[in-house]
Amino acid sequence: MKQFEIKHIELKVANAFVAEHHRHHGPVTGHRFSLGCIRREDQALCGVAIVGRPLARGINHETTVEVLRLCTDGTPNACSALYAACLRAARALGYQRIITYILDDEPGTSLRAAGWTFGYRTAGGSWSSAGQPRKASAHEGPKKMYGADLNHE
Repeated sequence: MKQFEIKHIELKVANAFVAEHHRHHGPVTGHRFSLGCIRREDQALCGVAIVGRPLARGINHETTVEVLRLCTDGTPNACSALYAACLRAARALGYQRIITYILDDEPGTSLRAAGWTFGYRTAGGSWSSAGQPRKASAHEGPKKMYGADLNHE
């Protein structure tokens, strides 16, 4: 018997979980879909994934989706289960690629276990500009991009 059940959840529910449990990011304003990870033993929500359009302007938002938030309560294997489910859902919805970014000091173990591959390391930096000033973040350093091609056979 599987340890988890993955279900579609509303953005409001996913954002509430992120607000309560995420280490360094808050809720998001929009999404393509959100998934919840339910522990079978007690039916408790133990993690969420919020998938939306890519934030980088140069990435095709019609064929690619990005995991904007993935957050768990620390339940073992929930991250890998959610990353694998995001990949399957994006493929089923007809997307060609799925990506996500993690902090440079995070190992990416759950991503690799779920079938994702390391893409590249970003330079990092602030999203603030003269025309659109933004609040500084403690996490403006380099990030690692992981992704998966979703071949439709």
